[in-house]
This record gives sequence, C-alpha cells and structure tokens, in this order.
Amino acid sequence: MTRQIRLNAFAMNCVGHISSGVWRLPGDTAHKYTDLEFWIDLAQTLERGLVDGLFIADVIGLYDVHGGNGDQAYRSAAQVPVNDPLQLVPAMAAFTKHLGFGITASVAFEHPFPFARRMTTLDHLTKGRAGWNIVTSYLDSGARNLGAAQMLDHDNRYDVAEDYLEVCYKLWEGSWEDDAVIRDAARNIYTDPRKVHEIQHEGRYFKVPGAFVSEPSPQRTPVLYQAGASSRGRDFAAKHAESAFVAAPSKKLTREYVADLRRRTVAAGRRADDILTFAQFTLVIGETDAQAQKKLDLYKQYADRDGALALMSGWTGVDLSKFDPDAPLGDLEGNAIQFTAKAFSSADPDKVWTVREIAEFAGIGGDGPVIVGSAATVADALQAWQAETGLDGFNLAAITHPGTFRDVTDLLVPELQRRGAYKTSYAEGTLREKLLGEGPRLPARHHGAGHRNLAHNKEPA
Repeated sequence: MTRQIRLNAFAMNCVGHISSGVWRLPGDTAHKYTDLEFWIDLAQTLERGLVDGLFIADVIGLYDVHGGNGDQAYRSAAQVPVNDPLQLVPAMAAFTKHLGFGITASVAFEHPFPFARRMTTLDHLTKGRAGWNIVTSYLDSGARNLGAAQMLDHDNRYDVAEDYLEVCYKLWEGSWEDDAVIRDAARNIYTDPRKVHEIQHEGRYFKVPGAFVSEPSPQRTPVLYQAGASSRGRDFAAKHAESAFVAAPSKKLTREYVADLRRRTVAAGRRADDILTFAQFTLVIGETDAQAQKKLDLYKQYADRDGALALMSGWTGVDLSKFDPDAPLGDLEGNAIQFTAKAFSSADPDKVWTVREIAEFAGIGGDGPVIVGSAATVADALQAWQAETGLDGFNLAAITHPGTFRDVTDLLVPELQRRGAYKTSYAEGTLREKLLGEGPRLPARHHGAGHRNLAHNKEPA
C-alpha cells in the first residue's frame, strides 16, 4: 500500500522568510504581508490543496550576528520587518474550515499564564484548529529586547521550557473540570466554582498559584509542534511534541534524526507514531522539468547571498563574515540552533563546505533541500525521501508569493493523489484528530495528560 505524504506550509509574517531577496521578483506579493487579504488568499489556497496546516515561524530579535550588526538583515529583509503571527489566524480561520494553524511562540516571549489564555482563545476561535510550535529562542538580540543580557545557555533554555510547559498543562488540562461550565440559567450559575481548581504551581522559573480564567477549548492543549534537533531538544520533543520539524541538507542526517527521535519517544513512554516528523523543503514546480529549472534560474538572479548569510549566522550563532569565503569550514559551534551548525559540517563526509557554498545553498530555501522539476519529478523525490528516511511529510517553504503554494496546490497535489500518496479529503474534527486520528485531547500516555487530576477538596460555594 502506498504510504501517504503529509504537507504543511511554512511561512512567516514578514517579507523575506527563507529565500532572501526574491521579494524583488516582478509580480511577487510578499510585501503585502501586512494585508489580511494576503493571508486569507494563502489560507484558501492551502485548504484547496488539502494541506494539513500553515506553520508560522516567528522571532522577536534581529539577525545581527553576521558582521556584528543587523544592517544586512534590514537591507535584505531577512526576517525583518516581522509582525506577530497569532493575530493572523482568526481571519484565516473565518475563511477556512479544515486548515490547521501552528503558531510559533517562544517560552522566552511572555509569562505562561497570559500565553495559555491566548492559545485557549485561539483554539476556541478556530474551533479546535490551533497548534503551538514550542521554541526556546536563539537570538541574543531577542533576549536583549526582553531585558536580558543574552540568551541562556542552550540546554538551560530547555529547563525553562520544561517549567513553562508544566504551567500550561496544569492550566489547560487540570484547572477546569470537563463539566465545570454548566450554563444553568434557572439557578443563575454559569460556572460551578467547585469544579475550577487553583494549580498551585511552584517551579524553578515560574510560580503560578491561581486557577485558569478561560473555559476549556475544543482541544484544551493545542497540538504541540517542536523543532529542537540537538540532543536536549530531541529529549524535549520526545516527551512533549506531537509533530516535529527538521531542516537537514541530506537524507542521511534526516534518517538518523527520525530514527533517533522515535527511539527517544518510545523511551519516554509513548508510541513511536505518537509524533509526526516533517522535513523543511522548498519546491520549484513547473509543467515540465525544463520550465521548473527556468524558474529556479530566475529566482537565483534575485537571491541575496548576503541575506542568506545573515540568516545562517543567526541560526548557527557563528559570524560567517569572519571566514574566508572560499576556505574550508570545520565544525561550527554556537549557542543558537546547534543542529543547523552541525548539519553543514557533517552532512556529507566527502564534502567540506565553504562560506560561499553555504551562501549559494541557502540563498534559495534556507537550510533545507530544494527540489526542482515537474510535478511528477517532485513527487518522485518526495516519495523517495519519505521511503529512505521514515518521514511523515514535508514542511514547505515559499520562494515566491503567491506562486509557490499555488503550484503545490494546482500541480503537485493532483499528482500525489493520482499515485494514492495524498488524501482526497480532510478528516473531520479538530487539528489533533485530523493529524493523529485519535480524540481531540492529548492521549492518556502523553506527559501533559498527567495533569488532569487537579481536583482539590473544596467547600461548596
């Protein structure tokens, strides 16, 4: 039986997300990211293609590692200017019925109590289509914007995240019992106070004594996404994530990541298939292979290599401007996204990257593979990657707007459907039900479900 491929769209509330400089292409609409119509059109295009979800990245800092300042990021629109992702979703949800929405929010951005309320509100407004991409942040500039001197050390950031999740689970899963809201007009009782409980959380980083102030949403806990690929990040994902993302330039690294993550997930007391894996890909699709290659050649004329290096320096935490552009690079060590640094130094044992080659590679598609060809050629490649790595699907980044995702919907999806490798309709229910095929809430074997029994002995009100 042909294994089905899952697709997410990967975007950001900015001009230049992954492919720096291509916003200059005549007819590209990326600069309209401040218009709701831009996002509504995108959401409807994705839903027409039966895409599982729109995954929206975010940062609150500037890519200022390259050259020691953010000048290049500003010039090339390398994820700046950038606006908040969450506020886009209610408008898109109003014009769609099935598309899921994965919102990136860092545990360093805000206190968990107001964040938990914002996500509950979003889950209500989307009728259970909300997801949270849990990140720990990696830009020192973002930490400074929040009053810290710099980011915590890599592993310490995950310690904060663990405490943050404990607060959120207690608020989402345990504070309100399932039948707390009774809406009894005759007795003038909307919520039974005996069934709402203070969480009394006393953690290393957060102290939250009180009860949640929002009634339970369709999923209670939003679908949990995570992209940590370091050893510490994988342990975190194995414990918490329901969907995990990886960006790696080779099948070898991707296969190792998927297998290792599934082993860790089982070790965490869950099933191996409790976590879906998606690889970041960028697709250039044409009616023919030749037409697709012509598109790519055009895109490369607009690609901004300096902008790509600004992004790569931020992702790795290593100022690539300090290296001879044509000298071989050894292992890169930084305090940012550790897997990104190691991926380019260990992806292929027979290849040693130079800065110039990294800039060329990352100019279109960032730190993930780029597949070019007709719908049949691209479908062949995706099926081969899935078969050889164990991936569940792909997180597709746009090069152009609206071109990239329209090509996915109009060209690629029908080809995959002809092969029996892609769904022909959405499943019903919440985002969790659509993705994982179980109920709308966290399964009992998930760590977060262990916080459901917070009932305290209380005197009747």
